[in-house]
Amino acid sequence: MAITPDLSVDIGGLRIKNPVIAASGTFGYGTELSPFYDPSLLGAIVVKGLSLQPMPGNPPPRTVETPCGLLNSIGLANIGINAFIKEKLPLLADTAAPVIVNIYGNSVGEYSELAGRIEGVDGISAIEVNISCPNVEKGGMVFGTDPETASKVTDGVVKRTTKPVIVKLTPNVADIAVIAKAVESAGAGALSVTNTFLGMSVDIASRRPVLTNVVGGLSGPAIKPMALYLTYRAVEAVKIPVIGLGGIMNHQDAIEFLLVGARAIQVGTANFINPRAALEIVHGLRNFCERENLSDINHLIGSLIKE
Repeated sequence: MAITPDLSVDIGGLRIKNPVIAASGTFGYGTELSPFYDPSLLGAIVVKGLSLQPMPGNPPPRTVETPCGLLNSIGLANIGINAFIKEKLPLLADTAAPVIVNIYGNSVGEYSELAGRIEGVDGISAIEVNISCPNVEKGGMVFGTDPETASKVTDGVVKRTTKPVIVKLTPNVADIAVIAKAVESAGAGALSVTNTFLGMSVDIASRRPVLTNVVGGLSGPAIKPMALYLTYRAVEAVKIPVIGLGGIMNHQDAIEFLLVGARAIQVGTANFINPRAALEIVHGLRNFCERENLSDINHLIGSLIKE
């Protein structure tokens, strides 16, 4: 008799029915891909990054396709936390998948205030903290590149909320383990590893950068080997759960991240190529567990054989 595998996992106090999460910035405000399938079938949804005030983002062109990847310089355009709570969150009321809100700020105080505004709001299951943002109080240094500032942001958020706090790390550092340990010590319940890698593209005819902002974030299959390594490094460095992401296009990619110890995975750029990608990964993981006679996907997590 075929087994029915249990795909549920726990990430920092948030129990989700399967380990597949829609990544921030690639699933809109949680409803845009609903014409293709029911988002409730996913483990969770991370909505587009939100700031205290609405942000217009960078002027176009702000995306460009690259070999095996995508460069984006959206500039964190969003409607702001208040408009999201009033206009978008009610549309997710019938979505059974937990809603995770991604937040970003230009100062420690902004992160803390965002967490405070979210704390009393029903329908938001967790907070993902994007620390790949410039700290205006320190001349534009990115929060996530320094363990002290990463720790301060995490501490500021944790103190203002009882919801699970997931910190999304930047890959653009010398040693991701140092940052991972710092935010763990500051109270993070889980980590998302990793955000986009810095990159650029040049139009040789005009001799100008393709992106108006010159530099963008690289995502997609091009970064998967590096993202997988950073996920492995983070898992080795901390005791809290790690969510792996970066170039995951199918269930085979997802399994690689689970094998190195990721408790869950996020699907990002694949959503632009195939709107049903995340759902297909859920099905693929279930079928894999059935073929391997695994009753619980947690038996797969961290089972990498290194000898």
